[in-house]
Amino acid sequence: MLDGKRILLVIGGGIAAYKTLDLIRRLRERGASVRALMTSAAQEFITPLSVGALTADRVFTDLFDREDEHDVGHIRLSREADLIVVAPATADLLAKMAHGLANDLASTALMATDKPVLVAPAMNPAMWSHPATSRNVAQLKADGTSFIGPNSGEMAESGEAGVGRMAEPLEIVAAIEAHFAAQSGPLSGRSIVITSGPTHEPIDPVRYIANRSSGKQGHAIAEAAARAGADVTLVSGPVTIPDPKDVKVVRVETAREMLEAVNAALPADVAIMAAAVADWRAEGASGQKIKKDGSGKPPALKLTENPDILATIGNGASGRPRLVIGFAAETGNLIENARAKLERKGADMIVANDVSPETGVMGGDANTVRLVTKDGVEEWPTLSKREVAERLVTLIADCLKEA
Repeated sequence: MLDGKRILLVIGGGIAAYKTLDLIRRLRERGASVRALMTSAAQEFITPLSVGALTADRVFTDLFDREDEHDVGHIRLSREADLIVVAPATADLLAKMAHGLANDLASTALMATDKPVLVAPAMNPAMWSHPATSRNVAQLKADGTSFIGPNSGEMAESGEAGVGRMAEPLEIVAAIEAHFAAQSGPLSGRSIVITSGPTHEPIDPVRYIANRSSGKQGHAIAEAAARAGADVTLVSGPVTIPDPKDVKVVRVETAREMLEAVNAALPADVAIMAAAVADWRAEGASGQKIKKDGSGKPPALKLTENPDILATIGNGASGRPRLVIGFAAETGNLIENARAKLERKGADMIVANDVSPETGVMGGDANTVRLVTKDGVEEWPTLSKREVAERLVTLIADCLKEA
């Protein structure tokens, strides 16, 4: 997987820098070439001599080195690599990257690169949880930077415990291998927009109309598509599950917000509408909590229909994705309802599943689906939602090949 790959390793100034020595060895034994760039703080923990002995290459440390910079060396370094790995990525380095600071060789090379960047944060738990670091991490993720870790455990330098330990070398290697696997995956170069979870339609500031969707299936599809190399935008309603890795996540509350976010993510090769969107919303949501009036009668709740996101995308005359996939969660007449939905909403495929209470599908970890297309119905066995996602992604890749 890594044979012939060129890694630029930016080593930051933290006690976890010692782990990079093993990281270099692990990468090289897998066929990668590693060039190392060390900050001045990193050299307080490990020496360029040790790093150079393991990389079998020169170690770069100085932005103003006459020999290195005669041909704008920081730009050359940053662009000759296939991937830049920052490990350990200290709070200081993350802040520089997020704010575009470039006052030493490491930060300048990171600013000058046109290659993907993977960072392995390492810092004290209080620093990792600090609002400033959270803001910087969010900005870097929005900019396309990938993360591995940090892990939870004891800190080497303080005896404290918490989230902040740098990922172990083999974990970083696995993330690097996954990065290159995605580049050659069956959906490499494809863009996919996916909706997931429920929507919440406000009645008043404390009440809303919703359903029982957990978002597990939509999130699993997003992660499987990213592993297959796709550029994935996940538009997620309110859920309590973690974001999928290597996926751009747009969080929304209502159906109208979800439709706006989907439209903003287009054009795309594929649209997968897995969200359980509320069909109706309160016609006029109250700005204040609705109180009992003492009459013993509930207040009238007038509903209006929400926009149909799947039909809007599936029947779109211009900008329609090549493949539009909808979901049909039904408690009865599963195939009949799915076929009607396929026709009415302009979809290429409907993933139909029975969500009656006895199935345990809503919120569960397994699913039994039927794929409904104009050519017929394909039944799948009961699978985990992750396995359903992987099967669906494989099917999508095959469909795009044939298109």
